[in-house]
Amino acid sequence: MERRFERELESLKTSIIKMGSVVEDNFSKALESVLRDDLSLAKAVIDGDGRINELEMEIDNAVIDLLALQQPVATDLRLIIAVQKINNDLERIGDHAVNIAESAEWLGASKDKEPLLQIPRMAELTRTVLRHALDSFILLDPKLAQTVLERDDQIDLLNKETVREVIGLIKSDSRTVDGGMQIIRISRNLERVGDLSTNIAEEVIFLTQARVVKHHAAEVHHHPMQSKKH
Repeated sequence: MERRFERELESLKTSIIKMGSVVEDNFSKALESVLRDDLSLAKAVIDGDGRINELEMEIDNAVIDLLALQQPVATDLRLIIAVQKINNDLERIGDHAVNIAESAEWLGASKDKEPLLQIPRMAELTRTVLRHALDSFILLDPKLAQTVLERDDQIDLLNKETVREVIGLIKSDSRTVDGGMQIIRISRNLERVGDLSTNIAEEVIFLTQARVVKHHAAEVHHHPMQSKKH
């Protein structure tokens, strides 16, 4: 029974790593569809979301089976719960990738080419924090997870700057309203992916150190850590 549990737990870890790889690939395609004005990539992102949803359900079912049939305790229980939460975060990142791809389709179909403003820099940072969040789980590396929390603040600032810049463009030329709103939509979806990547990193920190870093609850060497949005 113990060996079976170990096999199923290892299979669960493999499945969530696969889920992360699929989501990361789809998210990267969504970014490139915007940056390269590539409608075929945008369509691939939208078409690929069904596979992400299937993987989420498979992992959820595996989690339920392990909790119900094996009654894990301590470290194993923390890992299973972390996988369940990360699975949900990844599915939501997949949804944000679709939103970005849909905006890329709108921008690609428009005869007017909108300035991307801070989007390229946001895309680079968001791709990095997602990669580091996933790697921190694979490696069980809380230091790498901590870098995600720190970098996400930069994404939040760039989102605010993008919104301000778009508003400025709209005020100077009302014809930019529709395109500007698509840029804001992309920016806000990138910000949410940053937040969800932070959620994953927080789970890694809790999993490896049994330390809560949500809702201003953490203290590292007696210094409060910035909490994240969920």
